[in-house]
Amino acid sequence: MLNIVLIEPEIPNNTGNIGRLCVGTESRLHLIHPFGFEINDKNLKRSGLDYWVHLDWKEYQSVAEWKAQIPDLSRVFLMSSHAEKSYLEQEFQKGDWLVFGKESVGLSEEVLNQFQNHLKIPISEYVRSYNLANSVTFLIGEAKRQIAIKK
Repeated sequence: MLNIVLIEPEIPNNTGNIGRLCVGTESRLHLIHPFGFEINDKNLKRSGLDYWVHLDWKEYQSVAEWKAQIPDLSRVFLMSSHAEKSYLEQEFQKGDWLVFGKESVGLSEEVLNQFQNHLKIPISEYVRSYNLANSVTFLIGEAKRQIAIKK
């Protein structure tokens, strides 16, 4: 199982789509407050469809609360457009934590400074960033591919 972490997600449709992706890939979703929406938001439910009831998810009031329950901080990977290393160069394994920031600004320096592993998704110079749900899809797809090969 992979752990997908959204720190301060702002757009309910993205979180709903990511929730559906987590159900389909048997990944656990971790949501860290504050959110830009309510969990009962109709847009979240519309994007997550009827899959939300099957979602394995947890919510936390702060990064510190979430971080305190991680057994191995070396398996936490933060996504940042400023990272040097591509996610395509990383060897993933079951139980890894893939961490994404809020849609408008990504992860804060404060959060980035708490973890050693920063990864980027390669992108054309003509595009500033990918949609959050698409970014999560890239990472889950590659991690699941690698994990399947190791079986």
